[in-house]
Amino acid sequence: MDHFLSLLEGTLQYQLDWVCFFFFLALACMAPRLGDRAFNSIERFGSRFALKKWLVIVSISIAAIVIRVAFLGIDRLPVPMIHDEFSYLLAGDTFAHGRLTNPTHPMWIFFETLHVLQHPTYASKYPPAQGAVLALGQLLGHPWIGVLLSTGVMCGAILWMLQGWLPARWALLGGILVLLRFAVFNDWVDGYWGGAVAAIGGALAVGALPRIWRTARPRYAWCMGIGAAILANSRPLEGFILFATVVAALFMWLWKRSGPARGRLIARTVLPMAAVLLVCAGWMGYYNWRVTGHALLFPYAAYERAYDPEPLLIWQPRHASLAYNNPQLASYYNVWAPAQFGGGWDDVREASWEKVQDLFNFYAGKELALCLLGLPWVLRDRRVRFLLVQFGVCAAGLFAVVWFWPHYAAPLAATIFALLVQGLRHVRRWRVRGWAVGIGFSRAVVLMSLGTIVGQALAAGPAPFSVNTTWARRDLVAAQLEAMPGQQLVIVRYGPQHDPSQEWVYNRADIDSAKIVWAREIPGVDIQPLLDYFHGRKVWLAQPDSTPVQLAPYAPPNSPAPPSAPTAGSGSATVAP
Repeated sequence: MDHFLSLLEGTLQYQLDWVCFFFFLALACMAPRLGDRAFNSIERFGSRFALKKWLVIVSISIAAIVIRVAFLGIDRLPVPMIHDEFSYLLAGDTFAHGRLTNPTHPMWIFFETLHVLQHPTYASKYPPAQGAVLALGQLLGHPWIGVLLSTGVMCGAILWMLQGWLPARWALLGGILVLLRFAVFNDWVDGYWGGAVAAIGGALAVGALPRIWRTARPRYAWCMGIGAAILANSRPLEGFILFATVVAALFMWLWKRSGPARGRLIARTVLPMAAVLLVCAGWMGYYNWRVTGHALLFPYAAYERAYDPEPLLIWQPRHASLAYNNPQLASYYNVWAPAQFGGGWDDVREASWEKVQDLFNFYAGKELALCLLGLPWVLRDRRVRFLLVQFGVCAAGLFAVVWFWPHYAAPLAATIFALLVQGLRHVRRWRVRGWAVGIGFSRAVVLMSLGTIVGQALAAGPAPFSVNTTWARRDLVAAQLEAMPGQQLVIVRYGPQHDPSQEWVYNRADIDSAKIVWAREIPGVDIQPLLDYFHGRKVWLAQPDSTPVQLAPYAPPNSPAPPSAPTAGSGSATVAP
């Protein structure tokens, strides 16, 4: 019933969004000057306020945090649901305990899981930037606090970037649209797998470029280097492509200078940036060495080498299948993953079209679709030519990789919004037979963005990212076990039709001291050493693929059944979906 209600709520919200879209579009066409006096007053105030650039940046950042906190009553703290999120949370927990990685656990074979290294150390496979943000949040009380703070900083950083490329009042409008798009009811602020951190790095790197062109001040070179360092530690591949376009533009600018002037400019721009990048390279080498034992072997590459035969780029062949210690990993990498992308040209076309849809829906959607009407003029606009080229190069990079989620394009977020706002600038000038339809369209964009937030709030939260009762039930099981006295060991037994992308076995950084330890039952592997190791814990059996989940005292296979289970809190429990 809950599943049906969630689907119904999402359908109604979807239909309401379209109704609002066509309503505001019709209003903009038929009565573009409706409410002109009020809108003019707001726009004049915004234009004056936008000139106070640093105050605007701080205000947008704080507003993003305050507004999301205000919605906690209807949009509660997010529950990790995607396996990537659990891996990032492991990194955050590790860093929060003052370590870069963890020793391999003696019982590691029972904890082996998706996106987590077990050898040579126990660590997340992902770059450390998002983990550092989650660690900060954990130290402040909850990992999500780090997500919230990074979202606020992202809104301010993108606004700073827009101020470098656009007039102040249009940059402010772009910052408001970013806030409405990402700071409320969005996967980035309502999840743990990142997006905001990489967007900060991209905004700093791209926003520094026009400032260097105009003033050549070393502080902007420092900003560019810091942005590149953040990209390298959050989205290395996509960040490298984006930063390569920035460096190419910077060196083309330097090449046009001659004589002593070029040398002074290099000293004021390239050297400070290079200093930051040198420190970043040293840090990354040290981190790699601590996690994988080799300064040049990234944790991600070590994990792919050990577990993942899938190609990274669409033209690469699939590697030979690997042997795994448990059937869930084998099913995920040998059955589920190959089924997502076959490698033929039909698969490439289908995947490419899905990427286009995902990029549009996530970064623009119906609310900002009117900005794209200005695209023909943007393509001829010399003021944003570099941003167009950058978007094209980075988009080609995104289309070249097999897997895609919208946060993969996070380094490009500031560039995307700069182009959207520039498109809206051109649209605003439109007049049709004396009707200022462009003004109506520009105001409709803001009203539709606000209307989406209001609609989601009235619906008591957004439609779910994905209807996934298995992960939701894991959270219910965990909450029930947290309320019980003593330490718990949960043995997870999957059914024969288990979806391998829905994994329950994820643990804290310090497994031995964790309140709950999650381990898997592996056919053909004696589980008694695990039970002996955790002999002081209450041992439970969880079967995620049963409905409802039965949490009962654990009996090893082929052993006598335990006595009838007592009531919840001291024995068995039933967890409804």
